[in-house]
Amino acid sequence: MLEMSREEFEELVGEALDRIPVELTRLMDNVAVFVEDEPAAGDPDLLGLYEGTPLTERGEWYAGVLPDRITIYRGPTLRMCASREEVVEETEITVVHEIAHHFGIDDRRLHELGYG
Repeated sequence: MLEMSREEFEELVGEALDRIPVELTRLMDNVAVFVEDEPAAGDPDLLGLYEGTPLTERGEWYAGVLPDRITIYRGPTLRMCASREEVVEETEITVVHEIAHHFGIDDRRLHELGYG
């Protein structure tokens, strides 16, 4: 497994977020991004997870709720990548993938776009 500190991985996630066009980040609403070492035991290969209500499904009822949560998992990413460059690329793909879920884009469409 490739070695990378939690701090360095968090920086990569931050850099991936910084590369999201400002036109999109301005539209993001009530969402927080976290880095965790490992996903739940039932899905050890999960690279990222979006939990919340996509913007496309929010209605008048959507108020006073906790932020949506995007979690990027360090362990599975490092296990699947052979180099730092691969980690950078995979982290960016995962961040975009999870943000896309926030915008209501499903996995099928993300796979078509190359973010699967």
